[in-house]
Parts: sequence; C-alpha cells; structure tokens
Amino acid sequence: MAVIKQKEQRVGVFVDVQNMYHSAKSLYRARTNFKAILEAACADRKLIRAVAYVIKTETGEETAFFDALSKAGYETKVKDLQVFAGGMKKADWDVGMAMDAVRLAPSLDAVVLVTGDGDFVPLIDYLKNHSGVQVEVMAFGKSASGKLREAADDFTDLGDDMRKFLIRSVKLR
Repeated sequence: MAVIKQKEQRVGVFVDVQNMYHSAKSLYRARTNFKAILEAACADRKLIRAVAYVIKTETGEETAFFDALSKAGYETKVKDLQVFAGGMKKADWDVGMAMDAVRLAPSLDAVVLVTGDGDFVPLIDYLKNHSGVQVEVMAFGKSASGKLREAADDFTDLGDDMRKFLIRSVKLR
C-alpha cells in the first residue's frame, strides 16, 4: 500500500538521537545528517513539531551538537546519562518519546519515528489503531528491526541515500 503524503498533512517527527548516532557510527563510520532527515521526514508537509531526544554526558561536550540540532529545526529534550554503581551506563528515552507521540497524535496526521529500535512496535500499533495517524519510520535499514519496518505504514532506509543522510567529513574517535 502506498503511503499518502499531502501538503496539508500535519507531521510530528520524533528522533531517537542515540540510536541514529550509534547506527551511523558503527555501520558507516560517519555521523547522521539530522537536518536532511528532518527535511525528508516533512516531505513538504506541515511540520507541527520535531523533537530530538538526547543524552547529556558528564563532560557536557555535546553542547555544540545540541545547538546544531536546534538550528536544524528540532526541539531538544535532554536527559542526563545514568551511571550506576559498578560503572554501567544507561541512556534511554523510549518511554518519553512514546508518551510525546501519543500526546501529540490528536494534532497530527502523520507521526515520523526516526529510530531502528524494535521496542517502538507497540507504539506504532497503538498510534495506528487508536489515533488513526499514519506512522512512518526512518532508520538505517541494516540496523533497523524487521518488526519495526513491518509495523510502519512507510519505511525509509537512510542507508539508501548515504550522501544525503550521512556526514563523513567529521573525524570520529
């Protein structure tokens, strides 16, 4: 079934930044072009809200990155990195991202989830069955959950257009 993308559709974009960052880094040794993703997600439709979910580390070195996301058109929601006794670290926005999508769904015609995380399948099912919104997913296909791809009304494999969605000129550590 072809997905409908019309100029008058109201779109919300929800970005799992950690998932996209680590996928691009491990698969392509590159960084994600979040500005290009937002443009593609909107597809000339009415952007109602674009939210990037980010994690702040102890060093705070990501401040410039957060500023770049804001300049690209994203509202950033920041959570501190959790460090547990024993050194284990956790950075997770799944519930926050899901709750925002559910809260905003009544004001949207299309929800775009930018993540490859299969944990979002129940969210997609809920949005489609209870909110009636079209749910689109954008992620790097090589690291995206198969069940996530199947559940979405539309899937965009960011790996199909690496020149557009990746930034290779930045040296990674």
